[in-house]
Amino acid sequence: MNRALIIAPNWIGDALMAQPFFTLLKTRYPRLRLDAIAPRWVAPVLERMPEIETVYLTDFARRKLQLWRRWQTAQRLRAAKYAAAYILPNSAKSAVIPWFAGIGLRIGYHGEHRHGLLNSRHPNPCKKERPPMVRRYAALAYAPGAPLPDPLPAPRLEIAFDEQTQVLARFSLEAQAPLIVFCPGAEYGPAKRWPAEHFAMLAQRIAQAFPTTCIVALGSSKDAPLAQAIAERAPRVRNLCGHTSLDEACALIAYASAVISNDSGLMHIAAALRRPLLALYGSSDPRHTPPLSNTARVQWLQLECSPCFARECPLGHLNCLRELRPEQVFESLHDMLR
Repeated sequence: MNRALIIAPNWIGDALMAQPFFTLLKTRYPRLRLDAIAPRWVAPVLERMPEIETVYLTDFARRKLQLWRRWQTAQRLRAAKYAAAYILPNSAKSAVIPWFAGIGLRIGYHGEHRHGLLNSRHPNPCKKERPPMVRRYAALAYAPGAPLPDPLPAPRLEIAFDEQTQVLARFSLEAQAPLIVFCPGAEYGPAKRWPAEHFAMLAQRIAQAFPTTCIVALGSSKDAPLAQAIAERAPRVRNLCGHTSLDEACALIAYASAVISNDSGLMHIAAALRRPLLALYGSSDPRHTPPLSNTARVQWLQLECSPCFARECPLGHLNCLRELRPEQVFESLHDMLR
């Protein structure tokens, strides 16, 4: 096998948890060229992975089949003559393009109505088990049921120092001042977001203990109101949500002295960049989607009602995050910075 196509996940965090799988494929097939199809919001992360040669951007609407557009995309891929395609999402529509493109070997997990679209299928793990996502993706590099190497390779991104300093200058941030990054958003839903007032109290503590530190909030434009609520309570926080590209956010995270983040794509980026990281978990499970870095610490109360994996707290109290007090997070942060 000398050329394979990856149908990438639709989430930044999942794409990073898939990177060890890409590494394993390249180890098994040293001459293998790996290309990927990815949504435009995931592509910048894949483009920074040394295992991936070319990334084809897509802008398919979510939850829509759009067969004609997928067929057109597939026709452009035919000339590449891919030997195999690895379909990482579970949906039927994600498996349509390799089938339209005539790729002979189409590998993925059992999913919705994909029996004809895939011809090498791995059984889905039991939902109750919920194995780590990184192992789920890594298993696709081998025959179904084959043992995996232990430990697995870790996700890793590299950002040039020159790029970091250019982005600092672009946003008028002092290169000499320590930088702490808040990532207050989480695309999945409110049940993964630490309360704004907790972030603000943490910022106040940081300002008292480390007065020269600069604090910025990073995220998409959807996260801007949440970051603004933090900044109103803690004026030292600069709200950059929606003002940076993903590449610029990566560069700022790469420079940070510490990152405090919900379970989100930016959390996984911070882990892949090996930054000191405090990962805050509520409705999700750090055993399933942990930050894959030895510089990360998980903050999770593991209440009886969690993990529920819900977008919004089904009990209405969000105690899994509300009871994770700023004082507790600051204590861990203080230890990391010290």
